[in-house]
Amino acid sequence: MKIACLGWGSLVWDPRNLPLSGEWEKDGPMLPIEFARESGRKRITLVIANVPETVTSLWALMKVDSQAAAIDALATREDIKEENIQYSIGWWRKADGASNGRGAQTIAAWALAHNLDAVVWTNLKPGLKGSPNVVPQYTAVLRHFRDLIESGDHADAEAYVRKTPSQVMTPYRRRLQDDLRWTPIPT
Repeated sequence: MKIACLGWGSLVWDPRNLPLSGEWEKDGPMLPIEFARESGRKRITLVIANVPETVTSLWALMKVDSQAAAIDALATREDIKEENIQYSIGWWRKADGASNGRGAQTIAAWALAHNLDAVVWTNLKPGLKGSPNVVPQYTAVLRHFRDLIESGDHADAEAYVRKTPSQVMTPYRRRLQDDLRWTPIPT
């Protein structure tokens, strides 16, 4: 089976034990991705969100023998608890056209064009602490980062933004480059 994993953030530069076969390809599906989720270590991370602009995601084949194994491997890498996998891991399979997760229709069309049997991706919800499931305004994201800079606690948050692949140039990222000078760094 040809099973792909999609990536746009830390999976690309820090796959850890994710069983990938080869390098990340740069011609993944165009998806509405933005820095819209407050995650661990005070980072604002990339998620598929209800935003108007799309960016090209990345993808890599996985060394697994089933879609279930791909889902489990991605959930383990993303530290997603078993009871949350159904909500937090997106998937599509060619055999019956079934899918789950944001962006599934776009991903299915892309996957068929690439002759894939299945695709998995991280399907975490957007939101800042106290405002779950809501895409934060840019001003709230900028305020979050500026508060971290002021307290001297911004290293992880800055690294996440700057290590994001250059092709994932979201509207918020363009503005962060102007406002904070957080330009891309090679990984």
